[in-house]
Amino acid sequence: MGTHFYIPEEKPLKDGVQFFWQVKRNNSFRQENIVPKGVVEIVFNFLPEKTFIGKLYNKSFKMPKCFIQGYHYNTIELALPQSQFLFGVVLHTAATKHILQIPAGEFAGKCIDLTEVDTSFNTLWHQLAEKKSFDEKVAHFSLWLLKRLPCLTLREQALNDMFTLKNEMPLSVSNISEWLCYSPRHLSRMFYELTGMNTEQTLLYLKYLKAINLIHYSGLSLTQIAYACEFSDQSHFIKVFKSFTELTPNEYKNRKSEIACHYFEAVR
Repeated sequence: MGTHFYIPEEKPLKDGVQFFWQVKRNNSFRQENIVPKGVVEIVFNFLPEKTFIGKLYNKSFKMPKCFIQGYHYNTIELALPQSQFLFGVVLHTAATKHILQIPAGEFAGKCIDLTEVDTSFNTLWHQLAEKKSFDEKVAHFSLWLLKRLPCLTLREQALNDMFTLKNEMPLSVSNISEWLCYSPRHLSRMFYELTGMNTEQTLLYLKYLKAINLIHYSGLSLTQIAYACEFSDQSHFIKVFKSFTELTPNEYKNRKSEIACHYFEAVR
């Protein structure tokens, strides 16, 4: 039982993977809500007989035993079974195309059964299920990834830094275009391929993600967070935040759990 994380430290794996995670637990809550996290994520469900029924964009879905999800634009609602055993890897956005031969933007707003995209994932699921520890799963999946992951270009690495909020550059079209040496039109095409959104939408999304991060890990007031995230004013901050989460920043702050972008409801 418990939760595990591992962040790769060596290239080229750390250029392709943000982190591996595992959650094996009995659930004391009936519902988990996941607001947009800004990640591309592969998830393996090792208790497929324990049915996860989710709701996304007003449609119900059943969690496959192996799936990928890209950038989401609204909250996922999960009806939690009494127990769960999930293992996942969060990919760097710009590395996804190299690993899966499909750009990350194709997975935006979706939870896609990977066994239907590539039948080798069914074999990989069984191989990982046989590994007894989290470390063994990480080692096996790392080898699988390294066979598919080239060294990323400096531009791809810079993009990954931006998408993971490691770059403090002001989030404007002109700044990003100049920094990457892209025309605004080329930048919009590139962002759409990576996130499923155009430039303006992507930059608002990144401001929202920065706000989520500051709500969890800083002592700043919501007014200070709005300013730090480059929103024009408090009402703009609230409008953008609510468009992604259906909550105001204050409502989210009051409901948040220890896990960023996750909150739980309905105690069993």
